[in-house]
Amino acid sequence: MLQIGQAAPHFSLPDADMESVGLAAFKGKKNVVLYFYPRDGTPGCTLQAIEFSDHDEEFARHDCVVLGVSPDDCISHAEFRDKHGLSVCLLADPEGEVCEKYGVREIKDCDGAKKTSIVRATFVIDKKGRLRHALYGVNPRGHAMEVLQLIKEINRECKSPKTR
Repeated sequence: MLQIGQAAPHFSLPDADMESVGLAAFKGKKNVVLYFYPRDGTPGCTLQAIEFSDHDEEFARHDCVVLGVSPDDCISHAEFRDKHGLSVCLLADPEGEVCEKYGVREIKDCDGAKKTSIVRATFVIDKKGRLRHALYGVNPRGHAMEVLQLIKEINRECKSPKTR
């Protein structure tokens, strides 16, 4: 399991437009909200993506980018984004490598068959690339506002004379 304060595991994944997005691009520039969700189009995942998108401008005002990751492919992400007017960046991890790095991939035994699932989880990464918060098994309703408060706290800490 990842530890708060450690460097966030690096990754580079394609987005809905098949453009590569890497965590390193944000280091020193933006805080990152990295949220993992099970599947495009399910009710909880749709609610979560819409709420993050509804507050996307506010996250941006606080020097933060929101990235959603699921095992779905780029085409599925593009359809999901377009259908719901999503503004958050959706990243495709069909092989589950990044899900594995962040400890959100579960393999369950269902009647003798192995089934892989993704734990709904959110990681808040500061501008230095360190993990500041790791939230597992989150409830999608209201989660975006909860995470926005965490971002505001990080920004306040960074502006405090004690932490400079």
